[in-house]
Amino acid sequence: MNLVLLHPDDNILVVAMPVKAGQALTIDGATVTASGDVTVGHKVARHALAAGDKVLKYGAPIGSMTAAAAAGEHVHMHNMKSDYIASHTRQATGEGQ
Repeated sequence: MNLVLLHPDDNILVVAMPVKAGQALTIDGATVTASGDVTVGHKVARHALAAGDKVLKYGAPIGSMTAAAAAGEHVHMHNMKSDYIASHTRQATGEGQ
């Protein structure tokens, strides 16, 4: 098992064993080909994601796609931005005012 689904609502999977470019991956019963190497602990798209889509991990949004990603493609800061910092600042939560 190379990929782990942490929550049924997640649209990413966490890599549990290194994935090599060209490797066949089984995602939700379908076989896709990894487009690049992905190291343990990183994320791959569970299904195709479009720019602007929210990235869900543990059933909660952790960021937004800045570029499209196909199923099995690495989801990282090169094609995703974190929404976590912006949504958890003092100003966003009303503290310090």
